[in-house]
Order: sequence, then structure tokens, then C-alpha cells
Amino acid sequence: MGKAIIPEVEPLDRGQGDRDTLPARKRRAPEPAPRWFFWVPLTWVKNFVGVLLLPVAWVWTVSFVGAFRHATVHQAYWRTEDFWFFVLGALLWLVTFCGSLYAKGEPWLLRWYVWVHEYTHAIWTWLSNGRVSELKVYRDHGHILTNKPTVLVTLAPYFYPLPCVVLLTLFLVVRPFYVIEDAPAVLWGWMLPIQIFLLLMGVCWSFHCTFTVWMIRRGQSDLKMHGNLFSLVLIYIANLVLLSLFLILTAPGVEFGTFANELLFNAKDFGKGVWAFGKKFR
Repeated sequence: MGKAIIPEVEPLDRGQGDRDTLPARKRRAPEPAPRWFFWVPLTWVKNFVGVLLLPVAWVWTVSFVGAFRHATVHQAYWRTEDFWFFVLGALLWLVTFCGSLYAKGEPWLLRWYVWVHEYTHAIWTWLSNGRVSELKVYRDHGHILTNKPTVLVTLAPYFYPLPCVVLLTLFLVVRPFYVIEDAPAVLWGWMLPIQIFLLLMGVCWSFHCTFTVWMIRRGQSDLKMHGNLFSLVLIYIANLVLLSLFLILTAPGVEFGTFANELLFNAKDFGKGVWAFGKKFR
């Protein structure tokens, strides 16, 4: 099956060799740490932060499910073309992904995903005012060398759906000159342009989600770099936020204000539940 996908972010050499060649009189020995001092691995600290983020993930999940249920039951969101064409696109890619795994043992467009993965690292490095010294993309793996392996740079491919961003950018660029929502049917009158856009958005989102889950299950150095628990919780919350944004923009009856109120209500409800649970042990 070939090599495993191990896209990773590695720090650049910041001149350690030059510093080690300085004369002895210019070197300064490190000061000994106090006896009471002890080092805590940074990944432990981040995993502890991941535990603290679990309530946020729970509250956001309950809020998203509640908003989606309200839009579906009371506003008939499931009958809208926005919902169905997005879901259709997602299902088309899901069937393609699972079929290629069954037939070939690896997903279709694997090299394309590796390219997307590594360039997402690079984009977030540039957004962080960092430097990319090397970027390699092969058929089934790749890597990037950067001087800023921060949390956002390292985990960006798992929560930043680059194909969706590119497609949405094209939509926003074309829209002032060509109103896609009001455009006549194309493809011999079978589909409207807005339906094609929603279908492709579903394909791109499913492409992002399936490869993200597949790669996480195979084990990734990106996640280990900042702690597996912290990375997984952060990836989950970030993807859920993006999905919530899509729901707010497309579902009738779901607005930014109503969703924020739902978050606040569920946060208070969660706090009351924790307080009531704690009182039992007093």
C-alpha cells in the first residue's frame, strides 16, 4: 500500500550550530534550576486544557443539534434545496471515498489531499508571519518545514477546509458580475448554478471530513506535537463551529442571535447540572 501519510510540521534550525561555535569566553552556562522547581511537559498542560474544553464541545454540540432540530421540524429545513443539494454532494463523495477504500485499499485523490494538506500548513504559516523553507508533496505523504509550528499552523488542515474556502471565494468573486442565485438552468436545463454550487460545497466538505477522520485514525505527528486530547477536542470544536456557521447562513429561522442565545442557555443548563452533581458529594 506504500508509505503512510505523515504530513508534519517541523521547526527550522535557528542557528544553533553558529551559536555552538562561539568562543568559550562568550558562552554562558545555564543557571541551575531551584530544588523545588520541576518541569512539566507542555503536552501535559495542553491536554489539561483539552479537558477544560470538553464542556465547550458538549455545549456547542447540544446547541447545534437543537438549532438543527428547530430548523428541520418547525421551518422544514430538510425540504429546502440548500439542504438536499449539500447533502447529496456529501453523500456522493462519501460513497466514492468508501468505494475506493474497498476497491484499492486507499482513498481516491490521495495525492490531491496531501497537496491540500501541506499547502494549508503553508497558508497558515504565512498568515502567522512565518517562513516556509521546504514543502514536499508525494503520492501518499508529504511534509513542510517552518519556523512557526504553532497550534494553528499544525492543526489547520484538520479544521480549515481549503477546497470549501476556494469554492466560496470563487462564488464571492463571480457574484457581483453574475448573480448565481437568479441564473437560468445549465447542463441542458437540468440544474441551476446555485444548485451546482451547493452540490460542490457538499462534495468539498465531505472530502475534508472523510480525509480528516481517516488520517486521524492512522495516527498523525501533527496531533502528538500538541497533545492528542487537546488537538482532537480543538479540531472537533473548530469543525462544529464551521458547520454551525453554514447552518446559520442557510437554514430559515436560525440566526446569529438565536444561536448565541441557544449557546448561552445550554451553558447555563450545563453549569446548573454540574453544580447539582457537585452538591451530592458535599
